[in-house]
Amino acid sequence: MQDIATDIAIIGAGPAGIFTALSLIEENYGGSITIIEKGLPIEKRYCPKTKTGTCANCVPCRITTGFSGAGAFSDGKLSLSYEVGGDLPELIGHQKVQDTIGLVDKIYLGFGADQHVEGLGEEQGKAEIRRRAISAGLKLVDCPIRHLGTEKAQEIYGRIERELLDNGVSIMFESECGELTIEDGKCTGAIVHNASNDYTIHAGHVIVAAGRRGASWFEYLCREHGILHAPGPCDIGVRVEVRDEVMDVVNNVLYESKLIGYPGPFRDKVRTFCQNPSGFVAQENYDGGLAVVNGHSYKERKSSNTNLAILCSHNFREPFDQPIAYAQKVGELTNMLAAGGILVQRFGDIRNGKRTWPKEMSRSNVVSTMPDAQPGDITSAMPYRTMTDIINFILAVDKVVPGFAADETLLYSPELKFYSNRVKMDQEFNTNIENLHCLGDASGWTRGLMMSSVMGYLMGKVLVGK
Repeated sequence: MQDIATDIAIIGAGPAGIFTALSLIEENYGGSITIIEKGLPIEKRYCPKTKTGTCANCVPCRITTGFSGAGAFSDGKLSLSYEVGGDLPELIGHQKVQDTIGLVDKIYLGFGADQHVEGLGEEQGKAEIRRRAISAGLKLVDCPIRHLGTEKAQEIYGRIERELLDNGVSIMFESECGELTIEDGKCTGAIVHNASNDYTIHAGHVIVAAGRRGASWFEYLCREHGILHAPGPCDIGVRVEVRDEVMDVVNNVLYESKLIGYPGPFRDKVRTFCQNPSGFVAQENYDGGLAVVNGHSYKERKSSNTNLAILCSHNFREPFDQPIAYAQKVGELTNMLAAGGILVQRFGDIRNGKRTWPKEMSRSNVVSTMPDAQPGDITSAMPYRTMTDIINFILAVDKVVPGFAADETLLYSPELKFYSNRVKMDQEFNTNIENLHCLGDASGWTRGLMMSSVMGYLMGKVLVGK
């Protein structure tokens, strides 16, 4: 066991961890900063499926781990409104979040983000979409978006990685944090493992920024060490794929439509998320071999389809407090039906109570952008309540976007979003454990690139003040 001393230890090199370090550099912080990252540096991250056409089941998954986290291989959207991206405004205030979004956005621009912002202007078109949404019982959230693009995001985060290294930040790649060291209510560091050695990291402040990927791990730590938290929600749903022509108006006016509804009979919250015009459906792998579906959108590489997620929020009550495990079980059942992969089913077949067969897929106007997805029956694994919510929500969206609920519309499963149990913190992100802070999606307070980056940026300012 080798000892390493540092002033600040950051667990996870996703946006929250990265922007903590950038914020400290901006303030000319004189202490030492060490980032512990389970995956690879950005220049070594690639998905073998892009060449082979099939998932190689990399451990850990190269899409979800490595420098910049899942952000480097996602569609790379920065939501520029405090209304999108989780509940951080409830913790620190709406205006503070909105002001910080502006500061963080300038940093992204400085590293090469596209100057163009999607969703500005087109007021008449927005008004018509909103009118249809109201008529369908849905709410339209109008949010400007800066689209980095999957391939461009990797370039931008590559520049950020070099900036951190050039400023003396130590990044331990392919190193996994197994445990925090907590004594008498105070966090003093972390235990880290990699292929060559085990390390005890001694730190003045420890920041957990492990993202959704680290949700299960951090849930265990909360239980083990008495880190105060409350059960958070989990989102279970599907990824929908249609022809671009169906989504043409929404794509051109808004780029991403954020629609929220509470369909009967259960009145659960259901929403659209992560819309990818001319994008591609993709597979991601989590620990334990769990395969989940996601979507990518490139700046230059285009398909003929638009994909987006439809997510149903599950908020559990006592005595149940394992929402992450619940969502994982749903995903495991779906993977079982798909021989370990992703299931795809036509919406018309779901409504007609039958599975989808490969020959039916070949007759469709919608040519799947994920050819290795297995045609089958999503309803055999999806909970009845969740499936009912999704079906009724799709029918409502069809009133806003005619053709969305066509028989040939493709639904991929499982689309799962794990959110850590919401950690109880003050406005400076202090937990009940002294010198322990938690940021980004791992904290349960944010969702997505921008809000995680905002939380990290503010954390840096707090640490300089300390």
